[in-house]
Amino acid sequence: MAKVMEGLYYSESHEYVRVEGEYGYIGISDYAQHALGNVVYVDMPEVDDEVTAGEEFGAVESVKAASDLISPVTGVVVEVNEALDDQPELVNSDAYENWIIKVKLADKTELDNLMAAQAYAAFCDKQ
Repeated sequence: MAKVMEGLYYSESHEYVRVEGEYGYIGISDYAQHALGNVVYVDMPEVDDEVTAGEEFGAVESVKAASDLISPVTGVVVEVNEALDDQPELVNSDAYENWIIKVKLADKTELDNLMAAQAYAAFCDKQ
C-alpha cells in the first residue's frame, strides 16, 4: 500500500506539492514511485525556469518506464534537488523527503485544483 502524506496537495498525474510560505516543493508520490519501480534518472529543469500547472517540466526514468513530470502549480524554479543527479534512487527510498524541484508559487489559488491526502488516497485506490 502506497503511503499518502497528510498536508500535501496531489495531482491526478501523481505529483505532490508541499507548501512552505510562498514556496512549493514538487515531487512524485509514493504511489508513483512504486508504479515506476527502480528510478535510474530524473530529468529536472534549470533554476529560473518557469513551470506551468498542467504542463511537463521534466521526466523520471526507471528500469521499467519513463514518465513525464507534470507540474501541479505555476511558478519559477528556485532550486533543484541536486542529490538526485547522483542518486536518483532516493526517490524510491522516500518520495516525500526527496522532492524534485522547489518553486516560488505564482498563484496559491491553484492549490484548490489539487487533492488533499484523503481524496488522493481514494483516487489511488481506483487506479
